[in-house]
Amino acid sequence: MALPGPTETKLSWREWVGFMSMVVGMFMAILDIQIVSASIAEIQAGLSASSDEVSKVQTSYLIAEIVMIPLSGWLSRLLSTRVLFTISAVGFTIFSAFCATASSINSMVIYRALQGFIGGAMIPTVFATSFLLFPGKKRAQISVLIGLTATLAPTIGPTLGGWLTEQLSWHWLFLINVPVGTMVAFSVWTFLDIDKPNFALRRSFDAIGLLLMAAFLGSLEYVLEEGNKNDWFSDDTVATLAVIAFVSGGLFFWRMLSRQDPLVDLKAFRNPNFAFGCLFSLVVGTGLYGSVYVVPLFLGRVRGFDSLEIGQTMFVTGLFMFISAPIAGRLSAKMDMRIMLAGGLLAFGVSLAWLGHFTSQSSFWEMMAPQALRGLSMMFIMLPVNQLALGTLPPMQLKNASGLYNLMRNLGGAIGLALINTIATVREAVHTLHLQEQVTWSRPGATNALRNMEMALTPHMEGSAHMAALARISRMVTRESLTLTYNDVLLLMSLSFFIALPLVLLLRKPQPAKAPIEAH
Repeated sequence: MALPGPTETKLSWREWVGFMSMVVGMFMAILDIQIVSASIAEIQAGLSASSDEVSKVQTSYLIAEIVMIPLSGWLSRLLSTRVLFTISAVGFTIFSAFCATASSINSMVIYRALQGFIGGAMIPTVFATSFLLFPGKKRAQISVLIGLTATLAPTIGPTLGGWLTEQLSWHWLFLINVPVGTMVAFSVWTFLDIDKPNFALRRSFDAIGLLLMAAFLGSLEYVLEEGNKNDWFSDDTVATLAVIAFVSGGLFFWRMLSRQDPLVDLKAFRNPNFAFGCLFSLVVGTGLYGSVYVVPLFLGRVRGFDSLEIGQTMFVTGLFMFISAPIAGRLSAKMDMRIMLAGGLLAFGVSLAWLGHFTSQSSFWEMMAPQALRGLSMMFIMLPVNQLALGTLPPMQLKNASGLYNLMRNLGGAIGLALINTIATVREAVHTLHLQEQVTWSRPGATNALRNMEMALTPHMEGSAHMAALARISRMVTRESLTLTYNDVLLLMSLSFFIALPLVLLLRKPQPAKAPIEAH
């Protein structure tokens, strides 16, 4: 069965409702990556878990999701888009409810892994469906919507999570998914039916390939997420999983390239636009997830902001994403996508470099302009990258390629966070040592500051003013070393965008697809 070519497609209201429900489902799946980040302390207390154990609440979700994303292309062809997305939405909703009822850290980790695995199929399926349903001119407008959803969800995740926890409880981080997920599953099943299943693919199911992929991506994600916390390869678990990732990764790529009908078709990488588009997606993932991670850390650890104040500061980025979305959509019809991408990369790099110069006294208003520029520039990256990466592929490759493309963004986030944590650990030690050298007894400035603090504290803390003044200086050293550390990280992140900028010259301008779209 074949659907009309994209230039002839005219969607009915039922298809519109079904597709928009898919977008909501994708938003939920991406949102849940970051929604727990602002409420980790509350979850830890509620489950009586240690700090190391509670970190697995986020890690287990990411590992499971990252395994499902590349598998979704094969499952979509096997079951059809409608069936796969409905199963994914139902499973995501069920395990969200289980997460809310978890009574121990072990059960929470299991439920989160299942939630991430089964819900992970919603993300790439939306990307592929948008390219299958919409013609060239409308495709740019839909790409704006999808790009806004994919970038806004992790941006507002900490804000929404912090607000829900403060107003209700941490259980509502997951309960909020239940009514929305139920609606999404019902709507997609009822209104959207764009292709047919191809059950013949069952005969070529590659169980060994699936196990290799799970071992490769799962081990890699664990090493990236937990390596810095456990001093990398000095930890037996991290070292063992690194070896497993290396060996299983090599075997996985060999198997996918040598089989006639692979579980994950890597042939899309022969298309230069797709290959470079995935590279840009990797960079975008680093900047998107990295900035959402570093800026709240600065606001919390240096400025002392609570979750609501952090959310208000971060909301600026989301607001300006909304403002830039229609602008990017209109410009995409008038200008070369490659020029738009270059401008977006440049602006995002500038925004990170700008943020990389804040001080320990930087306030909301001082951070507003670079935060706004970051929000504006994101849509000028996501829209052209989506179009350039997927817009030159034949329709039959879209489902599988969409999974690979989204995988690269998530891997970019994982790699970026691993590098950020490692660099931050090293640079904090360097800056702390350097600043401590400046506050010794041989430094007149340090001794004068100590004496002034003692005099100021003596009326309130007679007998202990000296120790209190020393403690205050120690906190000042810690605060300033953290500020310098986060500045270093942001400047290095900005450098990755500037390095990626010349690669835009290697991209081809996408042409509107003319071939019929096969339903399977």
